[in-house]
Amino acid sequence: MPDSVPNPHPVIEIRGLHKAYGSLEVLKGVDMRARKGEVISLIGSSGSGKSTLLRCANLLEDSQQGEILFSGEAVRWKGEGPARRPADARQVLRIRTNLSMVFQQFNLWSHMTILQNVMEAPVTVLKRDRAEVEAAARSYLEKVGIGDKADVYPAQLSGGQQQRAAIARALAMEPEALLFDEPTSALDPELEQEVVKVIKALAEEGRTMILVTHDMRMARDVSDHVLFLHKGLVEEEGAPDALFGAPKSERLWQFLSHSGEMA
Repeated sequence: MPDSVPNPHPVIEIRGLHKAYGSLEVLKGVDMRARKGEVISLIGSSGSGKSTLLRCANLLEDSQQGEILFSGEAVRWKGEGPARRPADARQVLRIRTNLSMVFQQFNLWSHMTILQNVMEAPVTVLKRDRAEVEAAARSYLEKVGIGDKADVYPAQLSGGQQQRAAIARALAMEPEALLFDEPTSALDPELEQEVVKVIKALAEEGRTMILVTHDMRMARDVSDHVLFLHKGLVEEEGAPDALFGAPKSERLWQFLSHSGEMA
């Protein structure tokens, strides 16, 4: 049976990616790969290109050059340079349904209960059975620790609870990979730890994740591989122990010093 054979390709692979906004070149030829079950963290100062890389990986932004592959399947493009766009809308939709993104600002629908927020995409986009989706949604809300909040509205939750609801919503799509764009930066330290705990638990489950984060402790604790971006390029990458414990790049050493991660 073909389905029983594991896919040997990375879940996400990016080769030589370039992205510019007009004359501002944000990504200048970036490579990245996330294999099944790996947690990849993208770190770097503001403006280094890490969030843009994540948005390009999810096809929320169009890149001008380079390859993006999902489980070995290359995104098909039409046009070149600033005019380059994905050539197949159905391919984009299929890829996006397998990549769930968790944003910095939660992006919950205010007019829906938390349960309705979590159920919406599996029912309307994936056309799954409503009763099955509801059962799964409730289990995901329990998993992130807010099962008792299913019937309340986002405005009635703390920021940490809203972000955990957003994670439950991402999980409900049963994606191949979870993408997190600064998931804790809008939260105060106490609420931040609620979300970090959930992300650590997901990492321990062996889920494929790419994290853009300012939280160096979380990056160190949960990652299999860390990329340090500087001015649109990968300045240094490696296992977290090596990257945080013995940085080779002067720029990384400075960044970690300013982050309080170096003695």
